[in-house]
Amino acid sequence: MILLFGTRAFLEPIVTVTFVCAFCGLSVPQQVYRRVNRFTLFFIPLFTVSRRHFVECSNCGGTTALTEQQAHHALQWAAARR
Repeated sequence: MILLFGTRAFLEPIVTVTFVCAFCGLSVPQQVYRRVNRFTLFFIPLFTVSRRHFVECSNCGGTTALTEQQAHHALQWAAARR
């Protein structure tokens, strides 16, 4: 019997915010992402193993890690600016 299992990463865009990039120093739109690693069995995702948030600069591509609270705050900030 063959048992196929492993993990798979899913990248989910959350929101786009505009602020000064720590790498290039320009005020440009930056995308906030959630990367979720899920355990898979026979290529079917069953449960979440880990969750990570980060922001990516649209100008230089630099990424900065975020906490879940910072990502949630970015979502609230973007909703207040609409």
